[in-house]
Amino acid sequence: AEALASKVPVLVLTGFLGSGKTTLLNHILTATHGKKIAIIENEFGDVGIDDALIQKTSKFSSEEEIIEVLNGCLCCSVRQDLVVLLKGFAERAAAGELKLDAIIIETTGMADPAPVAQTFLIYDEIKAFARLDGIVTMVDAKHVERHLDAVKPEGVVNEAVAQAAFADRLLLNKTDLVTE
Repeated sequence: AEALASKVPVLVLTGFLGSGKTTLLNHILTATHGKKIAIIENEFGDVGIDDALIQKTSKFSSEEEIIEVLNGCLCCSVRQDLVVLLKGFAERAAAGELKLDAIIIETTGMADPAPVAQTFLIYDEIKAFARLDGIVTMVDAKHVERHLDAVKPEGVVNEAVAQAAFADRLLLNKTDLVTE
């Protein structure tokens, strides 16, 4: 149990396009919570983390495309392999250069979270550094039925169904837009 507690918890944040993932991440980046959280944003999302927000709140930017914002969070885009990025975090943590309270990985709206989750089961260097804490799927209450009921061609997975099935937590968003 102690070994598990010493590993950085990782949350995979998924949800269909427009479900509110980026809004949630922008809130985490601006909140005063005292935690150092690395936010890894998949570059294929429909709307990236607000560039103006990053400029307004950033302490520095490095050539690694990792930005530290004023509340201590790290923000980076996955333009390189996720495994390489996480191994880099592990090396920096082992060297005493980086202390993280958590990592949040945002998947693109069309992404299956399974390959991201498998990263924490396959690679020994990553398993020694971090643990998969959970998969949270943001659900847009107004459009959830349309996404779940979408008819796909034979052999094509309904991404919304896969995201909900893989989640151990569903976060219902935009409930103010529905009456039933």
